[in-house]
Amino acid sequence: MLTLYFAPGASSMAPHIALHEVGAPFDARPLSFRKEENRTPEYLALNPTGQVPTLVIDGRPLTEVAAILFYLARRYPEARLLPGDPEDQAHAISWMSFIAATVHPARRQGLDHAGRIYALADRRLGLRDWAVGNRYSIADIHLFRLFWRFFNSLKPPAEEFPNLVAHFQRMMQRPAVQRTLQAEASVGYDLPA
Repeated sequence: MLTLYFAPGASSMAPHIALHEVGAPFDARPLSFRKEENRTPEYLALNPTGQVPTLVIDGRPLTEVAAILFYLARRYPEARLLPGDPEDQAHAISWMSFIAATVHPARRQGLDHAGRIYALADRRLGLRDWAVGNRYSIADIHLFRLFWRFFNSLKPPAEEFPNLVAHFQRMMQRPAVQRTLQAEASVGYDLPA
């Protein structure tokens, strides 16, 4: 049994999308940051940092977006969310490390810095449809979630990040993305600015 603890619109959106992609049955448990539901003793027993996401796998918690995405890709190989080639797998991990360590914290360092980091991600993506090789992967899910938040909150002109905007538009066509966005919107977004 899988249980996903998430906050609508937060980084937990990436594993939420991946769960829909792999088609695994799961229980979705939304948390409100405003109500500090991520600070209850029950939740802190699962994830001592009080962050989301947490994926509980048969009673065992797994935290961190990249780890959960990797687990889902490996656990459900038929979904083809991780390339089969070891070098392409390493490129997927490289993207996810870059996203977690560089892209995710960029906005906390100011909008100018965030713009430079997204421009770097735009150049790194280039004209490819997907982040790794020619196939959709967990790296695309991770990249989408962060650009989704940046794009929807700041509304930069499309020509500023043409490759990321094209990627965003491809991602928005995916049924798993649409299903996740609908599910999270029905709970309501309650994110800090």
